[in-house]
Amino acid sequence: MDYDFIVKEADKNLHKPRDNGMFLSDEEISILSKYDINYLNYNSINELIFVIQDCLDNSYTEIEDLDYLQSKLAEFNYYNNTNK
Repeated sequence: MDYDFIVKEADKNLHKPRDNGMFLSDEEISILSKYDINYLNYNSINELIFVIQDCLDNSYTEIEDLDYLQSKLAEFNYYNNTNK
């Protein structure tokens, strides 16, 4: 087993604090970059979710990875930022 490869792959999915205060993984940033969405332009995860949803609504085709990302971010936001 290649330990370094496993650690590198796992690291891509870990949420890390970013310059604007959001917690995003490298994989999530990669998907956002693919659709020219700069997460640094937004101050909250809610704003980012709104922009992703707007992009999905205005798309003529189904964008599965962006739809999945929007769902993941909404779930992360609910469990980490909602007072229960």
